[in-house]
Amino acid sequence: MADDVGRVRSLVASTGFFNAAEVDIAGELVTERLTKGTRSGYHFVLAERGSTLVAYACYGAIEGTRGSFDLYWIAVAPEEQGKGLGVQVFTRAEAAMRKAGAKHIYADTSSSDRYAGTRGFYQRMGFTEEARLSDFYGTGDGKVIYVKALAPFPPPQRHPGESRDPDSKEPS
Repeated sequence: MADDVGRVRSLVASTGFFNAAEVDIAGELVTERLTKGTRSGYHFVLAERGSTLVAYACYGAIEGTRGSFDLYWIAVAPEEQGKGLGVQVFTRAEAAMRKAGAKHIYADTSSSDRYAGTRGFYQRMGFTEEARLSDFYGTGDGKVIYVKALAPFPPPQRHPGESRDPDSKEPS
């Protein structure tokens, strides 16, 4: 919906972690999705309390790769932090990425002390630090790149006496 642009911008701004240009970018991704639909490459998971947006994630496949996805944004309203909403939103986004064929999820954040909680969140979600780019955002503020390798789902187990799928190419 058109008001989602303003709601996402307000949520991102309310965290106090992002500058005006970053808030604009978050809004632009929503606009892109509303304009182009799935062709935009941006997908969203929204969490609301009543009609208030309290958390969201934006993710998408990384063009030119096979199975690599980027977690572009994840944000939780300050008054809702620490209640598991970030975990819920990420879990829903991860499930959608898996369904779309994701083999790796990438996320990045600042190396500054202020983002220690964000880095801890990624680690708790199963990400590992892959790289650090010194002074990326500014002097003394590097970029930390995380990756989460997704194990493929195991094939379904057949039980003795269970009939096989008639379209299956495996021998019976």
